[in-house]
Formats: sequence, C-alpha cells, structure tokens
Amino acid sequence: MLKNNPVMKKLVETGEERVGKLAQQLLSNEKFVAAVQGLVSRSLAAKGTLDAALRTALSAMNLPSTADLEQLRSKVDDLERLLASVEGKVDTLVSNTSSKKKA
Repeated sequence: MLKNNPVMKKLVETGEERVGKLAQQLLSNEKFVAAVQGLVSRSLAAKGTLDAALRTALSAMNLPSTADLEQLRSKVDDLERLLASVEGKVDTLVSNTSSKKKA
C-alpha cells in the first residue's frame, strides 16, 4: 500500500539519493577513510589479543581450543580415509583368496 503511494516513492528516492551523496562524501574524505582503516586495524589487533588470551585460559583449564578441535578433526578424517583404504584392500584380498579357492 505504501509502495504505491507517489509521495512515499519520492521520499524514498530522495532519501536514497542523500544517503548515496553522504556515503560518497565520506569515502572521498581521507581523514574519514584513515580513521576507519585505523579502527579496523585496532579491532583486528584486539581480536588477536583476545584469541591469544582465550587460548591461554583454555590451556590453563586443560580444555581444548577451537584450533585443537580442528586439528583433532583433521586427524580423525585422515584416519577414516586410511581405514577405508585398508578396508578396501582387505576386501580385495578376501575376494581374490576366495576366487582362488573356488578355482
């Protein structure tokens, strides 16, 4: 109902135009871009510090970290592939042995 209203359409178009101009002005402002880059950089550094502190805390409590679980999952996947390979080879040997006995 509001989408068909010409006044609402005009307001939305005007709002979109103004937001676009504001975004363009902000992105062309070197100080703003530098501030955003600095904020992102500091946020990533803080995340790294937090991750390290969490790993230390988990280790002190003798609990696995996400990286530890991923490493374990990778090892389990490797073992499953190896077991499937061995199983395939055993099946081949069993079928070859039973076909030789029949012959």
